[in-house]
Amino acid sequence: MTDTRSKRIVLTGAAGGIGTMIRPLLAPLYPGLVLSDRVAPPNLLAAETFIAADLTKPDEVAAAVEGAHGVIHLGGHSVEGSWDTILQANIIGCYNLFEAARQAGVERVIFASSNHAVGFYPRKRRIGPDVTVRPDSRYGVSKAFGEALGALYADKHGIAVTCLRIGNVGPRPIDVRRLSIWLLPQDLVQLIQIGLEHPEIRFEILYGASDNAAAWWDNARARTLGYRPVGRAEDHRAHAEAEQAKVGPDPVGDLFQGGTFCSAEFNNDVKHAGP
Repeated sequence: MTDTRSKRIVLTGAAGGIGTMIRPLLAPLYPGLVLSDRVAPPNLLAAETFIAADLTKPDEVAAAVEGAHGVIHLGGHSVEGSWDTILQANIIGCYNLFEAARQAGVERVIFASSNHAVGFYPRKRRIGPDVTVRPDSRYGVSKAFGEALGALYADKHGIAVTCLRIGNVGPRPIDVRRLSIWLLPQDLVQLIQIGLEHPEIRFEILYGASDNAAAWWDNARARTLGYRPVGRAEDHRAHAEAEQAKVGPDPVGDLFQGGTFCSAEFNNDVKHAGP
């Protein structure tokens, strides 16, 4: 692994849900960690460095990544939204981030992609990172765009880019779908470490999932790079099934990996949806 502990690492989206969960885990690993978001996290510590930046404003993004060795890009709109919302935060904002990183000489970028970039694959099909994207939403489209942009900046400009198709991050899976896509925060940090430190990284798409027996995703490449998840979704099956019983059936979402993101606004015949 490359030693990045003394180097400046920027975490965008630091005030968001995932950022809040992993900040305490990243801090001891990367003392040069810089937090960035539109607003400061409410529990910002005196020892933490924060730089306010709106992803839609190139000058602010450039200031946030100046002097950085690596960027962990969690920033943006984290759920489905209107086209304009997604366009500004996740497409224009993502471009601004990669371009600022290029201009600043950033060597590595971790891009928080999403399972929703491939959400229209059926649950009965196991997929790897090399499948054609099948986004389930405007949000999913923006994540597919981010992966493509990462490939461009890796191939054309030599930035080492790792795209993490994140499932659902939290202390335990909260329904049956999440038994297949759950990601323990500690395991997410492991994947981020691989992206920031592994010498073989050029451009990678890895799945952000823990050790889930019901997994829909082949994450062999991540394991080849040293990923050893400690979270086990099956340890929480009883809780997930109990929570699932409180939710009614979804005739569309229950067929596809993206769940309710697939069923929202759906007006197709399910037989004609997905590969």
